This record gives sequence, C-alpha cells and structure tokens, in this order.
Amino acid sequence: MDPSPLRGGCYCGAIRYEAGGEPYNESCCHCSICRRTSGAPFVAWFTVPRKQFRYVSGAPARFASTPQATRAFCARCGTQLTFEHRGYPGEIDVTTCSLDRPELLPPKDHIFTASQLRWVHLDDGLPAFPERRT
Repeated sequence: MDPSPLRGGCYCGAIRYEAGGEPYNESCCHCSICRRTSGAPFVAWFTVPRKQFRYVSGAPARFASTPQATRAFCARCGTQLTFEHRGYPGEIDVTTCSLDRPELLPPKDHIFTASQLRWVHLDDGLPAFPERRT
C-alpha cells in the first residue's frame, strides 16, 4: 500500500482526517450497534494505530454507544467516522466508506455475523466470524 496517509472525512466536508500506519482489521461488522448507529445493514471498518490518526479540520461529536466504546460522527451531516474501544487504547477503527478512496481498503472478513440480518446473504467468499475474529 502507498505509504502516504489515507485521507477522508464526512459527507458535508466539515470534518477531514488522515490515517497513517499500516491499516489492518478491514472488516464488515454486522453487530446490531453498528447497524443502528449507521442505519445500514452492516458497516465496513479498518483499524490504524491511534497515534497515526488525526483530524486535520473540524471536530467530531462523540457519544458512548456502550460503556466501553465511543463513536465519533459529524454533528452537521451525521457521517459516522470512528469507533474507539477502551479495551484497545492503542487503536482506532475508521469507517471505510468515509475515505476519499474506499476502494483502496476492501474488506477481508465479516464479523459479528451471529447478529447479521436474515435477508443479508454473503457470497463474497470472505471469512465470516459469528463474533470477533479469532
């Protein structure tokens, strides 16, 4: 992958970010919380080291989606941007489709498929994990 940082932001342009380091955990999450916070059947995410992520313009709103996790989003247009879990303080998950070029990071697996919607049928050949990847 290109060593330059990945760039992205919200739909309206109020928030922009850069994500450096080598991305990992490129996943589609099917958990009920991701579905409800995005209004979508699942959300594509990737992970980078927390110290390699920065907002370059604007500041997101944040909310605790669970006692252990915080999500950041644009208060103006609603775009969900990041997910941070207290159990993993050295990393941050970023919504893949908030990237300027999301095609650079296709998903490598599906997680939390135990709560996947029954009408979603996966036939992409990617590994699927009922909960977190093993």
